[in-house]
Amino acid sequence: MLQAYACEGSRLTAIAAPVSDEHLRNAVWVDMVSPTPEEIAYVVRLTELSLPNEADLAGIENSSRLSSEAAPGGTVLTLSMPLVYRPAEGGRSAPLGIVLTPQRLVTIRFAPSLAFRDFAKQTHEPAEPRSADILIGLFETMVGRQADALELMSAEIDRMSGHIFHLKLDTAGMQEGARRRQQETELRTMVTTLGRLYDSISRVRDSQLGIARIIPYIGTSADWVPKTMAARLRTVGHDVGSLNEFITHLTDKVQFMLDAVLGLINVAQNDLMKVLTIVSVIGIPPTLVAGIYGMNFVHMPELHWSFGYWYGLSVIAVTSVAPLLWFRRKGWL
Repeated sequence: MLQAYACEGSRLTAIAAPVSDEHLRNAVWVDMVSPTPEEIAYVVRLTELSLPNEADLAGIENSSRLSSEAAPGGTVLTLSMPLVYRPAEGGRSAPLGIVLTPQRLVTIRFAPSLAFRDFAKQTHEPAEPRSADILIGLFETMVGRQADALELMSAEIDRMSGHIFHLKLDTAGMQEGARRRQQETELRTMVTTLGRLYDSISRVRDSQLGIARIIPYIGTSADWVPKTMAARLRTVGHDVGSLNEFITHLTDKVQFMLDAVLGLINVAQNDLMKVLTIVSVIGIPPTLVAGIYGMNFVHMPELHWSFGYWYGLSVIAVTSVAPLLWFRRKGWL
């Protein structure tokens, strides 16, 4: 999909589809979403810019993500970074390509983005050069939306933290079995939720690092960017730095909570193993007694004793109760 924007007077307005050749040549911002090879070739022909494909944008080294090329109208910057979409719903990321010239901004993305949608709906009066002003506005909108998503994730983490550390594991009583199973199910669900949150936070962090790489590169490579916009770029950079500190706090908290949940699951499993161990220990002495008196030897002292049966039952009962009393005295029950 291809969407173009032009400056009518001093305001940024979307060009209604279908976009004509003349409109595209005069567009100050061309936004391409999952473009087809034909659309890329069409934009390249009319803008005379070299546009990267999805494979080019997937590189992680600086040489692949940041490059510049001298041109008659001014330095052309080719930039890329991860674009996070739906960060509060599990978080996904896709590459975002940016081609910036003094006259035009071209963005190539392979996923829908609420930040782009919100920015396009706003009323803008871009300053000169308008392409750089639009890109800075996009960065500001992206950082703002990611901050909102991090706040939502922080609130969910706080809610889970209060639930985890006030959870009482029921270990006794016939009526507590269903409750115990429900608590164990909740703990397992928490592990999945914390994993999802950690993944979403890490994706937001990758996007923030991408912006943090691009901002100083624009300032040093694009000499046509005025000082007023350089100041805005530095402000965005400070915001990204603050968010990265907050992200570090969130990841540490998620890791701590994940360790706590796994510890609670281990405690619940250890309680179950303790019960099984006690039951097996209690069953050993009676089994031993029953095994001894179940041997088919002719010469057994109690074989023809009239009280032998009751004697055997009594020994079995005593050897069953004695371990229970011993465990109770030691405080293991």
